[in-house]
Amino acid sequence: MEGFLNPEEILKQLDLKSEMTAADFGSGSGGWAIPLAKILKEGQVFAIDVLEEPLSALRGKAGISNISNIEAIRADLEIDNSSGLKDNSLDLILITNLLFQVEEKEKILEEAKRTLKKDGKILVVDWKEDSTLGPKEGKISAEEIKKIAKDLGLKLDREIPAGDYHYGLVFTKP
Repeated sequence: MEGFLNPEEILKQLDLKSEMTAADFGSGSGGWAIPLAKILKEGQVFAIDVLEEPLSALRGKAGISNISNIEAIRADLEIDNSSGLKDNSLDLILITNLLFQVEEKEKILEEAKRTLKKDGKILVVDWKEDSTLGPKEGKISAEEIKKIAKDLGLKLDREIPAGDYHYGLVFTKP
């Protein structure tokens, strides 16, 4: 669909290196984790979701595509330290189309900050409030995300284009 979210195109804007370690928070069945793993050929991608079914689908897709650098983790990211990932261990965290679905948006960003290395990046992509597509309820504005991130000590690096219906924000951990 013209103007819709394209993970490959968005990931190209992030200056990724093949040996990076990353996590996809709310990975679902791998719409972002698989393209990311293809870029991070020498690195590692942790695909984290609260539901086992999409993670199982992700494992199947990764197997079919001969991708071996994805580790699927079932966890509720709204619970402190639930990812099981080490502090300051990730170069990049993706939080795409997740925040509109959760109550504890701050908890998600806290977990991202905890696991992110100094100067690491967090990509937040979510539905624009005025988008005619997507969920009817739960959308969170880019401004609200910026405020939560700032309150947590994260720095807005830049805004990036993410299609007609989504916004893209890149934060760093100073």
